[in-house]
Amino acid sequence: MMNTNGIRIWNCLLVVVLASWTSQASAEEEAVQCVQSEFGTSLAEYQNRAYQCKTIKGLFFSPGCGTLFQWSAGSGCSGGPQLDQPLRTDRPNFTSTSVTVGKGVTQIESGYSYLDDKSGGRQVSTQSLGEFLFRRGILADWLEFRLGFSPLQQSTAIGTFQNTTVGSDDLYTALQVALTPQRGFLPEMAVIVQMSLPTGSPTFTANQVEPGLDWVYAWELNDCISIAASTQGNRSVDDNGRSFLEIAQSFNVSYTLTEQWGAFTEWFALIPSGANTAETEHYFDAGFTYLINNNLQLDINAGVGLNEAAINYFVGAGVSIRFL
Repeated sequence: MMNTNGIRIWNCLLVVVLASWTSQASAEEEAVQCVQSEFGTSLAEYQNRAYQCKTIKGLFFSPGCGTLFQWSAGSGCSGGPQLDQPLRTDRPNFTSTSVTVGKGVTQIESGYSYLDDKSGGRQVSTQSLGEFLFRRGILADWLEFRLGFSPLQQSTAIGTFQNTTVGSDDLYTALQVALTPQRGFLPEMAVIVQMSLPTGSPTFTANQVEPGLDWVYAWELNDCISIAASTQGNRSVDDNGRSFLEIAQSFNVSYTLTEQWGAFTEWFALIPSGANTAETEHYFDAGFTYLINNNLQLDINAGVGLNEAAINYFVGAGVSIRFL
């Protein structure tokens, strides 16, 4: 039995063929008078009304668009990078962006963070001096290569004793795939296949490859408010050198205050599974962004730990630049 979509398609083809045939016949201007049949009357009425084939809904493979998939077929491409609009950045929040930069486009994000944690008479302060993230669109608008690293300085104080270590974190590499645009309540989505390589200083390296996956999903509610969330699973190492799965969950609300000013509030959690010493950590952070132009953005942020296992607080600032 022919399904409903098949019937609609055959109806569309029939209308096109019959319309073409009738237009050619009328152009010949033959001096013949005919009595219009019931079929001819029905066809004329059929042509006079706007007949449209219904858009087919579902998840459809669309590598020629700005995202790898579209939520519907027959409605053209939507979503993907908008190079005439302000840049979309990972900074300064924990939740990654759900939009790639676009084929041939380079975006560099960098910043500074100070983290402070005090517990049991011991205070550990860490400075992240760079937080460099290189993003480059490759092969298609929906595919992006990422590379990140950061120099670190960590100071540990116990009573009058203090020790300071300077080095670098492990190298971060990733591929981001823009999966879908937003369509109504269906989210804009991306997935980031990522890993850390053991290239850091002895104090900061994990001494092993740490692969992971980050699924990002977002909705624009109106011109002023948008929400985004991410679910991650990453390999990590606890203080005893034991590998475990670290699950990360976040929820972010972004606010457009003016054409230049933006803000965000966010909750995120780091949840260890199979660790000996690591415990679940909950955080709340917020910040502001300032858009100098569509390709240059400044940001500031601050956050606090919400439970005993989390660090006490952190603050930061940074800049993001897009090169078209």
